[in-house]
Amino acid sequence: MTTITIDDPKLIEQLLRDGAGEFRDPSGRVLMQFKATPMGELPPDIVSPFTDEVLAERRKDLTGRPLADILRDLQARG
Repeated sequence: MTTITIDDPKLIEQLLRDGAGEFRDPSGRVLMQFKATPMGELPPDIVSPFTDEVLAERRKDLTGRPLADILRDLQARG
């Protein structure tokens, strides 16, 4: 997977506002079309095999540690 970081605030605003578009090279050739999906949401044509109730129940079972604690423990191991 290729990751491209966009640091132009106006472009970011446009991409977020429009929600769909195309990426083209300088000759005009379409490289990719996209339709944005808000983080944490599935695209409309994808159906989760899990009900909202099952997901809520699984979220209750999540346990974890603060990242700072994990990093400290890793550094202590040397």
